[in-house]
Amino acid sequence: MKSSRGVTRRHLPTSPFNNPTPDPPVDQLALQDRVNHDRYGLGTVIGVEDDVAVLIDFGTERKRILTPCAKLVKL
Repeated sequence: MKSSRGVTRRHLPTSPFNNPTPDPPVDQLALQDRVNHDRYGLGTVIGVEDDVAVLIDFGTERKRILTPCAKLVKL
């Protein structure tokens, strides 16, 4: 018996499995923007570092978060 693991599957040209889905657009954060983080909660942007990271004040603590961050949502 032949193993089916050696056979590669062929997809049709119109198959949805051929093309990867595009990444969602990245939110551009500016000073004083309100954001929500899954772990830290609501916060305010107090610093932006050239689309590399943002400094956010969450009330009890300040965090520097690299962008883009899936857990960070602009409100």
